[in-house]
Amino acid sequence: MSKILKTAGLLAAVATVTLAPSLASARHYHHYSHYSRNCRGSANTGTVVGAVGGGLLGNAVGHHSLGGTLIGAGVGGVAGHQIAKAHCKHG
Repeated sequence: MSKILKTAGLLAAVATVTLAPSLASARHYHHYSHYSRNCRGSANTGTVVGAVGGGLLGNAVGHHSLGGTLIGAGVGGVAGHQIAKAHCKHG
């Protein structure tokens, strides 16, 4: 039962970190260029990859604790988003 709760918590954390930027940017403005939409997609991909990687790392460092997994997913998601956004050139 404990593994089921941990897995459900991990999935909820990843879903929250993954969907929050998507929902925040759900508004579509016609003045955005094709390039800026690609930048936003890259930032969202960075969020997902960072959250998954951070969750896995947090799980390992926290000795398979739910708290370590959730904190790792949150920090990894934010870091991944910022790194991907920084690599995107605005033009």
